[in-house]
Amino acid sequence: MSDADLMDYEQKRLDALKSLNLLDTPASESFDRITRMAGQIFQLPIAAVSLTDTDRQWFKSKVGVDHDTIPRKKAPCAEVADSCDFLVIEDFALDSRYCDSLLGVSGIRFYAGAPLVTREGYCLGALCVLGREPRKSTEAERTALQDLASLVMSQIELQHAFGRIDPISGLPNRMQFSDDMSDLARATPDDERVAVALDVAQPHQMERLSAVMGPAAYEQVIRDAARSMRIFLGSGVAVYHVSPMQFIFLAPPSVDADSYRACLLKLLGSELVGAEIKYAVTPVCAMTPYKLNSTSPSDCLRALSSAVQETRAAEQSVGLFSDSHDCDYRRKFRLLNDFEAALNDQEQLRILFQPRVDLASGEIVSAEVLLRWRHPELGDISPGEFVPVIEDSALAWPMTKWVLATACRQLGKWYRQGMSTKLSVNFAASNLKEDVVGEVINSLAAHELPHQALEIELTEGSLMQHSAQILQKLDQLVENGIGIAIDDFGTGYSSLSYLQRLPVSVIKIDRSFIQALGDGSREQKLVHSMIKLSHEMEYRVVAEGIEVLEAAELLRVMGCDEGQGYFFARPLEAQAFEDLLTTAQTQPAWVSAA
Repeated sequence: MSDADLMDYEQKRLDALKSLNLLDTPASESFDRITRMAGQIFQLPIAAVSLTDTDRQWFKSKVGVDHDTIPRKKAPCAEVADSCDFLVIEDFALDSRYCDSLLGVSGIRFYAGAPLVTREGYCLGALCVLGREPRKSTEAERTALQDLASLVMSQIELQHAFGRIDPISGLPNRMQFSDDMSDLARATPDDERVAVALDVAQPHQMERLSAVMGPAAYEQVIRDAARSMRIFLGSGVAVYHVSPMQFIFLAPPSVDADSYRACLLKLLGSELVGAEIKYAVTPVCAMTPYKLNSTSPSDCLRALSSAVQETRAAEQSVGLFSDSHDCDYRRKFRLLNDFEAALNDQEQLRILFQPRVDLASGEIVSAEVLLRWRHPELGDISPGEFVPVIEDSALAWPMTKWVLATACRQLGKWYRQGMSTKLSVNFAASNLKEDVVGEVINSLAAHELPHQALEIELTEGSLMQHSAQILQKLDQLVENGIGIAIDDFGTGYSSLSYLQRLPVSVIKIDRSFIQALGDGSREQKLVHSMIKLSHEMEYRVVAEGIEVLEAAELLRVMGCDEGQGYFFARPLEAQAFEDLLTTAQTQPAWVSAA
């Protein structure tokens, strides 16, 4: 070949080598087994998988060698890489090319190397054996070494093509990360490093990009980010593509998280993705300490995932793993996993009833149904803790159906006893995607209840979601005599024009406004305006969170229809609520001071 052809081949050979992401990776037992076998076949103390880099021979695997690299100049493996041929040096002392080489002057007398050749014909280096005495090699030995070199290449190809390399980014994946970290832990068990995750974009951002640019948008973002990280971090840092939008790497040794923050800010400030989409994504970095001998790769990945979520929640660019936040995520995950069993355990879940009182007459007109959970190991779990977790999962609808069925069963019992009241059941936003109408009507029919005995509470925020989809279902519920209430009113973002379109009959003013009534006239004017506006729109108004007599009196004067809160009663067990209903027939739950 001409010099130009040789230069072109060498460039392509180096590209092939570097694209395999083998250089400067930890030792691997899968390669070490082959290397040990090569030494045993030749009965020689030294063997290695030697990769020919630009100016060095780097050992992916080695036996009987302390160092990881030697110069490429006058290295026999470099000749193998250049020629793609099997090479045997029976005596370095008699070979003019290598007698004064680094290996020759260090006492090496024998060498045999079989080329490591890719399917495309590029030689990466050699599987070699070395000895300190001159010797000859048999045909059987040379054949065995060539067979073992083929096994090395098969291992490389398997690692790269089957489940180890992401086909889009070209980077090693989560499986390879786990293997490499296990190998690194064996090699340097006492090391403590800083593991870093780069989360390129949030799912909703990629959904928007895909809607505009098509599926190719994802691939473009991934390729851009992978290329930018390789350039920024350099060839000495192994980067892993561990999830659709997340990359992981280890910070340099002896670097702590605080000092590395500035470097990560520079990384985020670099051109991670193309100019046409850089404003459509919000990449963040998160770090966690990583003790190789005591932290498993899977725990490291979990900690980084937790840290990424917390970094985004805190609206930061660079975050650090927090034990307290991690404990919170683990607890939420446990609650989610344990809730399905609770739905089938009569001892864990129960419902309570908090009365709603007519502020003018003092009569109990209805009650809100509230879910409670007594975990067999964790004890009583606050609904403020577990309900948001369940509502954001596939168990949201099973939870609502359980509450609805239990409430209708209890309400049916009271009706049969001659106590007619109304119950209000909370529904989650995601419930509106289900067969709400059918489930509600069937539950009422199962206990021979009038449809007017049930009211459904939906938060203001949930009514703003999927508006076109839910309007028809809400209309059907109202047509069947079932009331709809807006819960936590004032905390969402609904417009008055939107509220006018909803078949709502009750507005429940959020407790935050009620509890601020004592702060001054501005807070009172705000609540009064909310009541007046709701009445003008023909809504019945309920004030939540009434805790003191003064608030109850003030709301009555303002014309508020109903009140709910600790001033009247805390959430009650079924029997206690039944007793209160019985007592209220002769003595109102509250009589104003007026």
